[in-house]
Amino acid sequence: MLSINQDKRLWFIELITWWEGRISASHLIRQFGISRTQAQKDILYYQQLLPGNLLYNASHKGFLPQTEFQQGYISGDVVEYLNWVSHQDAIADISTALPYTTLALPKRQVNAEIIRVLVTAIRQQRRVEVDYVSVSNPDRQGRIIVPHHFVSAGLRWHLRAFCEKSNGFRDFVLSRFRGVPDLLNKTNIGAGQDPGWITELCLAFQPDPRLTPAQQEVLAHDYQMQNGKLHIHSRACLAQYVLQEMQVNIRDIDISPEAQQLVLVNHSDIKPWLFDEKS
Repeated sequence: MLSINQDKRLWFIELITWWEGRISASHLIRQFGISRTQAQKDILYYQQLLPGNLLYNASHKGFLPQTEFQQGYISGDVVEYLNWVSHQDAIADISTALPYTTLALPKRQVNAEIIRVLVTAIRQQRRVEVDYVSVSNPDRQGRIIVPHHFVSAGLRWHLRAFCEKSNGFRDFVLSRFRGVPDLLNKTNIGAGQDPGWITELCLAFQPDPRLTPAQQEVLAHDYQMQNGKLHIHSRACLAQYVLQEMQVNIRDIDISPEAQQLVLVNHSDIKPWLFDEKS
């Protein structure tokens, strides 16, 4: 019977192999603080459990996923990988007798081959040639981008990148990339040159003033407001997503206060960074 720690290491082996395209003993040593001997034993044991998934490649100095890779430990949902990336192993093993459930929200289809290339591009600061679609432009559009961060925006994940076609930094929905991106040369463009990324904003919210004092007090308590206000710090380019997650509508003035609940106090400070309100 596997221990919880070993089971977690096997999960990690599969997670990194599938999404990043390579696993080595060094990955396990850095992640779990185990010896090289133990790390090598874990990889060997994984190979025994799921033969045909991994094959050692000397030129890559690690094990690569094979064509007939079968997922035995991971879900295959990109959110699982990105949660690990963003929380650095904050996915805890849950052992509790308390009943619970989770929302059955739709998953976004994201190809592992795409993520592998984007991960490499971010780590090596390289340009990438991609095909991308959107609702306004459903036909594939080729473009060259320089990605610098993955961004969680509620129900979906984005890629923050410089777009040579637009000559500016943009957000790209991960599920809208098509084909396999091509890695190009290295570049000096990075997050430090992205105005929306390096600019910090503070979004100030308060209960909708149309609510009764008792209703406003409920919201003030919910959000642990100080002096009747809630302050959320954000990178400028993410302000729109904060509003969406807080379900604050800044355009429809006829929405009921019970539905709106919160209002943005400092709209003029945030306005230049909102998608549809830039001058």
